[in-house]
Amino acid sequence: KIWNTETGMCDLNLTGHGGMVTALCVVGDGHLASGSYDCTIKIWNTWTGMCDLTLTGHNGEILALCAVGDGRVISGSGDQTIKIWNTETDLCHPGRNRS
Repeated sequence: KIWNTETGMCDLNLTGHGGMVTALCVVGDGHLASGSYDCTIKIWNTWTGMCDLTLTGHNGEILALCAVGDGRVISGSGDQTIKIWNTETDLCHPGRNRS
């Protein structure tokens, strides 16, 4: 739900996840990322209430989200992985091993 803090009324009800929502973060102007027990991340338009993008790739519930700019969102999951997503291309950045 998106609440109007001046009126105390609900402006929008965002629905679409298949499980409990466990993480939220603001992604750029007018967008919100949500993570869920359904193992997906959704990018919402907070003006229209529509889901613009669904990111899939985790095998466990989404436990943490963080927007880092440039259209990127970092997710932490119960599958014991952290993924870096480009919300403009719908792709997960490849991991790198460092010695």
